[in-house]
Amino acid sequence: MARYTCLFIVSVPSDHLLPLLVELLQDCQLDIQYHTPDYIIARQVPGNVPFPKLVTVEVLIDKSKSTETETRMSIVIKNQELPLQLNNYCRQMFEFIKQTIESSRHWHLIESLAG
Repeated sequence: MARYTCLFIVSVPSDHLLPLLVELLQDCQLDIQYHTPDYIIARQVPGNVPFPKLVTVEVLIDKSKSTETETRMSIVIKNQELPLQLNNYCRQMFEFIKQTIESSRHWHLIESLAG
């Protein structure tokens, strides 16, 4: 199973972050499967990619460390693909979604740490 993680600190209140993230993930051609005020699960829609390569994205908004102007969130992007190559499909989607978050006009990125 391929799995990539990243932590972001963005300059937006946590209460405003969830709808912005839902919109951002939908713009990345992901279907929102489940969400609460601090957690989102989104999946790629079957059809363009073989089933084992379909990506699942989990976003956790850390409200315990949020301030009025900054919010921490972590993302996990994974699929069933074995990461036999460094530049596998899951990694490509991770880089695409990470770049989309980093360049979003809805917030100012304070920090991004990929793991």
